[in-house]
This record gives sequence, C-alpha cells and structure tokens, in this order.
Amino acid sequence: MGRWVPDRPEDVATIFAEADFPWWIAGGYAIELAVGHELRAHGDLDVLVLRRDQGLVRDLLADWDLYVADPPGQGELRPWRPGEVLQPPLHDIWCRHTPKAPWSVQLMLDEAEGTQWVSRRNPAIRLPIDRLGRTSKTGIPYLVPEVQLFYKAKATRNKDEADFEAVLPLLDAPARAWLAGAINVIVPDHPWLRRLLPVG
Repeated sequence: MGRWVPDRPEDVATIFAEADFPWWIAGGYAIELAVGHELRAHGDLDVLVLRRDQGLVRDLLADWDLYVADPPGQGELRPWRPGEVLQPPLHDIWCRHTPKAPWSVQLMLDEAEGTQWVSRRNPAIRLPIDRLGRTSKTGIPYLVPEVQLFYKAKATRNKDEADFEAVLPLLDAPARAWLAGAINVIVPDHPWLRRLLPVG
C-alpha cells in the first residue's frame, strides 16, 4: 500500500486555505494542537471533513492522487474517481501529491444533518457543527479533544492512552460529560469512564 510521510498540520492549512467548507485536523495531531506542544511521532495525518462537502474536497485536491479504502478497514485501496460520490460506509481516503509520492494525508468523511455533526458509528451521538472544532494559536482548525477521544476509545492503543492522559486536564465538565456519554454508547465498560465521571 506504500509508505507514509505525513504532511504537517501547517502544510494542510496552506493547502486548505482557500476551502469554503469546514475542515479539521484530526487524530493525534488534533490532540497536540489542543495541548499546544508535540507529544510523539506520527505515522499519518488525519483531516476530517463532512461527507456533504466531499465534492468540494475532491475539487480542491484535483491534482492529487486519491484512493478510497473499499471496504473500510480491510487494507484495500481503489482510486477515488473524479465525480464519484462516496456513500456510507466508505469514509477513509488516502491522499498523496503524485502517484510516486508517499501517502501524506488521510481524509475522513463524517456525517451531518443540518447544523448537527452525526457520528458515523452511531447516529445517536451528535454535536453542533459549530462546536466540533477549535482553532489553534497558529490559526489551524482542529477537532475538539472530546470528539477525537471518542474515536480513539473504540480500540484503544498505547498512543491513545497517552493522548488521553495529555489532554484530560484540559477537558471541562461539559466536555467530560459529553465524552462519557458518547463512550458509554459504544464501549460501556471502557476504563476511561471512571476517569471522566464524578465519583459519588
């Protein structure tokens, strides 16, 4: 499937500077943007966009080499053809600057209904789109930590535990409550719940 040399968030911000749709740095880089410093090395760089904006994203990256994971999570990639509208469950797009370049950006498509972001994992989990992201001190939009941690909770790895520990002190009570409720829907026995919910 080829090697990864991920772009940096600032590189993506330059590429997406002309975007007239919302987008957010996601994954481990989003946690770093929240805490304000680097935590670890990264094997890829995730960018979240809404599925309804996929045509705009495809146009913005028209000169790139774009492949969709089909089916998701199975390690199989196929070209994302110009004009093709990706339907659920397809949501994972690998991007590289040219066919001979390493992969550098992983686009993730998420659902929306009106002004609400809707989790692709469970439509009961929602958040107003205007609360889905923040902007770093350097002007880079990133996914709020509670939503990023929700995605990391399904199959937690060591790096996800490290991200949780790093950003937990920054989560206020509403963020902790939302994250606990969201995790409880998908992994009701997750150990993070004991850290998020008040005792008593």
